Amino acid sequence: MESLARRLCQQLLEPFHLVAYMSDEPNETLEALGYENYWPGYFASRSAPLGKVPAEVVDAIFYNFAPGEVAACVPSCWEVATPEAALAAREEGCVKALRRILGDQADSPELARAADLAVRIALSAPMEGRILYAGLRSLPVPTEPVARLWHAATLLREHRGDGHNIALVAEGIDGQEAHVFAALWMAMKPRDYGRISLSDERLAVVMDGLRTRGLLDAAGEFTAAGRETKERIEATTDALAAPAYADLKPDEVEQLVADLEPLVARINAVGY
Repeated sequence: MESLARRLCQQLLEPFHLVAYMSDEPNETLEALGYENYWPGYFASRSAPLGKVPAEVVDAIFYNFAPGEVAACVPSCWEVATPEAALAAREEGCVKALRRILGDQADSPELARAADLAVRIALSAPMEGRILYAGLRSLPVPTEPVARLWHAATLLREHRGDGHNIALVAEGIDGQEAHVFAALWMAMKPRDYGRISLSDERLAVVMDGLRTRGLLDAAGEFTAAGRETKERIEATTDALAAPAYADLKPDEVEQLVADLEPLVARINAVGY
């Protein structure tokens, strides 16, 4: 049975967060700061709640990038703009994107009501062990409804992501192996997933290591043990995310779902 945390976060709130990576407007606002390529702006704006930390810290928290990818952008990204400026540009671009996608629904009472409840949920989650989420919690909550909803969705998405890293570490799955696991979970070939730029040689080494551990078969697909490991990781991720939603009353869940579903349907119909 699908957990409430997975249903609300991944299906109904994460679509609002994803404009940060999939829409043009955030890229344009970051480019206006001086970030000429996607990845420096990505690493700057996503890690900005942590301040000007070294690449090693960002790499540990973001977890599944290829060796050297973070260091190619951090700390040099801070020569372009401050963390505060990167955060402001990211939020501005994401709100612009959501307003374009949602049209008149952006100013609806349903969105404002969903934003307020989502913020309440997002601020109730535990911070222990959730480093990126804790950084985001230190930021002021926007007052404008679209920005509030995007901010709440981002908080909950990164809270879940921090918990997912905890689950991966507990199962002994490193960042590059997590890339392979994520691809196979979505029925994709790891080379086609494209989340990180592993060379063919390095990807082969990673997959061979998973075969040696009995988690992948000769064809590069999950073995029974591999699928069970991935299912445990997802179940642990759900369990670690659950406290944020624990105080929701049944009527609040129904209201939040009712308010978010038409908005998400619009996002899915229009695209990013």
